[in-house]
Amino acid sequence: MSRVRRTESARQRLAARLGRVTLAALTLSLTISASPLAGQTDIPRLPDGRPDLQGNWSNGTMTPIVRPNGVDLVLTPDQVRALEEGRQDFIAQDYEISDPDREAPPEGGEFSGNAIFDAATGGTGGYNQFFVDAGDNVAIYNGEPRSSLITWPENGRPPAYSEAGRERLRERAEFDLQFGAYDNPENRPLADRCIMSFGSNGGPPMLPNYFYNNNYTIVQTPDHVMILTEMVHDVRIIRMGEPEPLPDHIRPWMGDSWGHWEGDTLVITTTNIHPEQVLLGMSNASFRPSEAITVTERLTRVDDDTINYEFTIEDPLVWSGPIRGEVPFERLDGLLYEYACHEGNYAMENVLRGARAEEARQNERRDR
Repeated sequence: MSRVRRTESARQRLAARLGRVTLAALTLSLTISASPLAGQTDIPRLPDGRPDLQGNWSNGTMTPIVRPNGVDLVLTPDQVRALEEGRQDFIAQDYEISDPDREAPPEGGEFSGNAIFDAATGGTGGYNQFFVDAGDNVAIYNGEPRSSLITWPENGRPPAYSEAGRERLRERAEFDLQFGAYDNPENRPLADRCIMSFGSNGGPPMLPNYFYNNNYTIVQTPDHVMILTEMVHDVRIIRMGEPEPLPDHIRPWMGDSWGHWEGDTLVITTTNIHPEQVLLGMSNASFRPSEAITVTERLTRVDDDTINYEFTIEDPLVWSGPIRGEVPFERLDGLLYEYACHEGNYAMENVLRGARAEEARQNERRDR
């Protein structure tokens, strides 16, 4: 058996193992009355006494948003070891020297079985693990290794759609049938158009994208909190104090966010989220918010290196109940740099030009 065949077989086995706890393409603050850590004094504080949330942080992790079936919320040490060692094996095999005598890849590309990695590479080898910083460890929240970021419903999966949500999905599907995927720029995902961060990085809620640049900078004043997302350099401005909501028809990307303190926890409530924003996954189809959506986030500094981030999504016109989750943000020992998405977005023009060329070829064959 050649090296390339051994590598392909091992990669497929590893991808299958990783796939059980990899993001299930969908991209959520436990609504509790007070943090058990409220009032603690052994954390960095600003001159006004408020916890200091400032600095560079990362929420990169291999723990998926949605829990695999049949898995408990808290993983055993053996499960953690198997997952993290499997991740390292996957990386090591991707770094192996390519066989110069290997055959050409199959038409349509070669896929590893890792949904996020394959979505980015398109099966063509556009990226290898050198360019990927998805997060190599299981998320540890309050000392517990987690199998998913969603904690409610109890199965770690989004609830059923509400009756109104099912009707919205049906109407949207009918609307989308009139378009092809490459008919115009508006049919492409927000990330393709460099409008918003890939996945749900920008938030709210702020969730990992499972690929790279899961990094944030927080700047804090008594009147505002600024959160810069490295991916596509999205910036959230959270105003502090009594909310003065935007008119209902004004729906900016990342919504209208207002913050207040409950003890040592920063609570952010966001409404007026844009109806095309991606909140739970890697594609626009994962979750389209309605005009009734409210996202509540809670950020609690628990030590020098950790912020506990909790989130709740409530959207009765989409879901039959709330979605809640928890994500650790770990201090990033590094800097954030500008993410210059497409440097003018030339790729979009080429994507659409390629689609028109393919249509012309199909018309030629039909006319013969």
